[in-house]
Amino acid sequence: QTHDRCKSKLHSATDCFVGLTVEQKWEMAEQELADMEDEVQRMEDLEQILQNLEADVEEADVWWTDMKKASSDFEKDITSTISSRKGSITGSEKLPRYMEEKNHQGDLLRERLRLENCLLKDYKKKLQQQLRQKEQMEETLHEIHLQQLQFRNAQYREKVNEKNQELLQLKATLGKTTQVLNFYKRRLQEAMEMSASLTKDISRRKELLEKIERESALVEEQRAEAERVNRQLRKQLSDYSIPSVQSYIQKKMAITDLENSIKVWERKVAAAKVS
Repeated sequence: QTHDRCKSKLHSATDCFVGLTVEQKWEMAEQELADMEDEVQRMEDLEQILQNLEADVEEADVWWTDMKKASSDFEKDITSTISSRKGSITGSEKLPRYMEEKNHQGDLLRERLRLENCLLKDYKKKLQQQLRQKEQMEETLHEIHLQQLQFRNAQYREKVNEKNQELLQLKATLGKTTQVLNFYKRRLQEAMEMSASLTKDISRRKELLEKIERESALVEEQRAEAERVNRQLRKQLSDYSIPSVQSYIQKKMAITDLENSIKVWERKVAAAKVS
């Protein structure tokens, strides 16, 4: 039951440890240690009482065994002798010797018990001295343990302060990093928008380049055709010969006559259309 109770206390204390500060944990540990020491002391007291009761029971058993043995010896030596007629005189003589013998045995037993009692008192003093030494040692160990706990508590406080400083530095660094990250996110967004614009501009310029290439090919074809025509014209020009003036005047007059003839025929056609 004590083990279960201590176990339940330990479980409840372990559940309470979650979310506590170091000082609160240390105070709970001290309280738990004091409760455990009280439980241990109570168990030691109960064990001592149980040992005393067991010793009393053993002593009573020994006394009862001695009484039974003495009663059986008395009945065997005295009562059986006195009950017979012939042994009444012998029994009356044996009774004083028996009583003297029993008294002598009692004296020896008392002396033996006195010696044992002295030995037990010495042993008790020795045990009490050892117990006092043990208690002093336990107190010293308790003080040492308390000092160790205080030292560890100071170390834990220093570590907690260091961790708090590190946490503050990390928070400050996180704020700066967040600002830098937001700045680079904006730069990245701008770069992505610029990249999309450049991609559109590149595609538009590619289309324009393809159009220019097509037009350049067409112009190249036209240039080749113009060069071909130019070569033909140059060839014709090189082969051209100037006619005489008389021939020119005749052809000019022929052209004038043809133009007049065309005009006459056009009027005739118009009149024919009207009619």
